[in-house]
Formats: sequence, structure tokens, C-alpha cells
Amino acid sequence: MIELTGHSLTIEAARKIIYDKEAVHIPQHVWGKVEKSRKAVDAIVAQKKVVYGINTGFGKFSDVLIDAEHVEELQINLIRSHACGVGDPFPEEVSRSMLLLRLNALLKGFSGVRKEVLELLAELLNKRIHPVVPQQGSLGASGDLAPLSHMALVLAGEGEVLYQGKQMETAEAFHTAGLEPVTLQAKEGLALINGTQAMTAMGLVNYIEAESVALQADYIASMTLEGLRGIIDAFDEDIHLARGYKEQTEVAERIRGILNGSYLVTHQGELRVQDAYSLRCIPQVHGASLQVLSYVKEKLEIEMNAATDNPLIFDEGRKVLSGGNFHGQPIAFAMDFLKVGMAELANISERRIERLVNPQLNDLPPFLSPMPGLQSGAMIMQYCAASLVSENKTLAHPASVDSIPSSANQEDHVSMGTIASRHAHQIIQNVRRVLAIELICAMEAAAYRGIEKMADTTRRFYFHGRNAVPAITKDRVFSKDIEAAAALLKKTNMKRFEKNHNDTKGEIVS
Repeated sequence: MIELTGHSLTIEAARKIIYDKEAVHIPQHVWGKVEKSRKAVDAIVAQKKVVYGINTGFGKFSDVLIDAEHVEELQINLIRSHACGVGDPFPEEVSRSMLLLRLNALLKGFSGVRKEVLELLAELLNKRIHPVVPQQGSLGASGDLAPLSHMALVLAGEGEVLYQGKQMETAEAFHTAGLEPVTLQAKEGLALINGTQAMTAMGLVNYIEAESVALQADYIASMTLEGLRGIIDAFDEDIHLARGYKEQTEVAERIRGILNGSYLVTHQGELRVQDAYSLRCIPQVHGASLQVLSYVKEKLEIEMNAATDNPLIFDEGRKVLSGGNFHGQPIAFAMDFLKVGMAELANISERRIERLVNPQLNDLPPFLSPMPGLQSGAMIMQYCAASLVSENKTLAHPASVDSIPSSANQEDHVSMGTIASRHAHQIIQNVRRVLAIELICAMEAAAYRGIEKMADTTRRFYFHGRNAVPAITKDRVFSKDIEAAAALLKKTNMKRFEKNHNDTKGEIVS
């Protein structure tokens, strides 16, 4: 069980909640600040003070005062009218992440939300009831209004959810799970939707996937080095310490470890003096992508524990301040940066694929074909990789440089951070497929050279890959192989593999 306080959520803890479905627990000491914040909202309503979002309209309607008897109606109207999301729903793990992040933010006690609302959010997580949230429709400032409204509808017993493997009406899921909806009171609707939790939830899932993909890129590139009889000297520690980038040095060290004991790698001057950049510069390029991941992780872990709604309540209600913490610019930049960093992993991977299949660049069978000419082998797999790489270049265009005014120009600058996070997710899926193609080609090349000559680690990875993709003995529908290899990579826990790479059983834990 993971404890939530509003201040201490890490990516590793979130990973356990999102993917391992660990339950959450809210410690007793957290409720004091939450309840004081709520009392402040109740006092504002009772005293008829004018405070944005509590007894006023929203956006351009912020100057419209709302009578006390209509405050509850104001909140549900807000949620229903703002639930304008369109398109395919977010993946279920993103929806679960959204619940987690909104709960954690509201537990900080700056938002004036009742304990009952937060307890229901925790129940949704613990009972694995996940809102169906359309992906498109957020500007990324006034927060993720449209997607978070679809999440908030569920708390009111409306909308749709995924529960027990089925999509159903929220009312049906609540009945089955023994839950009761809440009636949203003053400020609660606004507090639920005025934040960055859709883009950050997508960003969190992106980071978790990207971290795994980046590690797999090192392993697959190592097998390619064996298939092409690459020069190991380029990974010597002194070269990388001379430049000074920690991540570059780590990649070089990892590849030296992976290839330890290989009889397929060469030394400079044996076959050639230098390799092409796509082989020689793996630490420099992969390492730079790891630097991007470090930046993204830092921003995500700040945002995961941030109060991002408006207004915020301080000093037990003595200060209620309107601000702009809902603006998604930090996450928009982080996701755009992630897009570039991940796209580069595919760019260099595709160039390694070319070197594996092009008979003018190696001494392997042309296009790794079992019968060159009669059978095309991996020829069109490289086309597919090139197409995915080109698509990534389009998706990598920064969303954060765009802005369109909304709410009658009251909200005149927005982040488009949710678009950035969605495009980053698409890029990561494309990168994984490019790496899957490289893995297929590298396995063929390594088998041609001699599996018995491979390093222990790459040989284990080779046999793991063969669980999904058999050797190419004749032409077949390679689309299925690419998807099977990508699926294998998605479920392979490379961190766990790294810790257990000396396991004599020769298994990779998924």
C-alpha cells in the first residue's frame, strides 16, 4: 500500500500504483489541513464574500455573482458543460494516473475540497474503477478542463468507466462496487478540473515507457554491434570521461558490460579503423536522450506534487488567491523535449538497420535474405522504420510554441501541453517499433555470425527475442513479427533484467 500525502509521490511509487495496481492509503495527519481548507470555503459561502469559482461564474463569467442557493448547481453545471472531450479515450493506465495525480494534488489542502470527495477518488483507485476520458479537447491552461471534467463526472455518478475489463455507465459500476456518488459543493467542481493532471498523467506514463525503451535501445544496439562486428574501442571509458557527460559515460559502460566476453566485436585496425557514427556514437546520442529523460523526470515529480487549481486557499482562509498554477507550460516544454529525445533514438536506430540490411555497407547476406533475389528478406522492414522515423519528425514539432486565445480572450495564452504529451506517446510507440525492427535484423545478423560467439548477455537477449520472432527462413508477413517484437519489448522489464543478468537460468523477466 502506497501512502499519499500530497508532497512525496515519486515516479517509482506511481509506477507501482498505475501498473501493479497497488492500493493507496491516506494517513490521518493529512486530513487536518484538508478540513481547515474546506471550512474556509464554507465560511466564504456563508458570509457571501465574492471569491472566484466559489460564488462566481468561470472564465469570462468571473464577474457574474452566483446566489448561495445555486452554488451546488454551479458546480455540476461546470462539470457537465466542460466535458467536451472528443476522440479515442486515453489508455486505461493514463486514466488511473489521472485519478492518482488529482487526488495527490488535492491532499495538499490548498483547494477546499471535502474529505468525502477525496475518499471517493481513493476508492476509485483501490477498486480499479477508471474513468473513460477522451484524449482531445484540452488547451493545457486553465488546466486540462475537458479531460478532467470527464473524470469529475464519475465522482458525481455520471459518465462512463472501465471496470472489471468492461466499459460501462458509472452508475452500474458504482452499484456493483458498493460506492455512492458525491454531490459536488462550492468550489469542488472547479478544484477537480482546474489542473494539469491529464497532461501530467500522460507524461508520467510516457516517462515510464520511455525510460524502458531507452534502456532497450542500448541492448539492441549492442547486438547490432555484434552483427556488424563493431569496434569496441569506441566505448572505452577514457573517451567518455574526457568529455564529461555522466549519461554518455553510463551508456558506454553499459554497452561494455553487455558485450563483455563477445567474440564478435572487434578492435580498431582489425577489420576497419573506425565505424560509422550510428555505431561509434551510440553513447553520445543515447546518452543525450538520457539527459532529456532526467530533465523530464525532474519536472514531472514537481508537477505530481503541485497544487495546480485556482483559486488557492492559504492561512486557513485568510488568504484566497487567484493565480495561474493551472498553466501547463512546464509540462508542455518537458513533453516537447521528450519528443525530440525519443525521436533521436529512432533516428539512429534506423541508420543501424540500414547498415544491417544494405549489402554495400556490410558482408552479410543482402537484406538478410535467406535467398537474395527470390526472397526480399528484411528489405521492406527498413522502409517501415524509415516511415516511422519520418512520422516522428512531424510529431516532434513543438506543441508548446502554439497558443490560441479562449473564453472571450480572458484566457489569452495557453500551453497546448496535453497535445505535446499525446504526441510524445505516439512517438514512443513508433520508437519501440523501430527498435523492434532493429532487434529482428540484429538477431539475424548475430545468428549469421554465430550465436555461440555472442556475449552471454546479448545471447540471452537473443533467445528472449526468439520467443516472439523466429528466424527468417523464408519470406513471410513481417508486419506480424514487428508487432510481436514490439509487444515483447513493451512487457520486458529491462531494469529487472539488468539486476539479474547473471541469472544462470537465462531468462528475462517480463
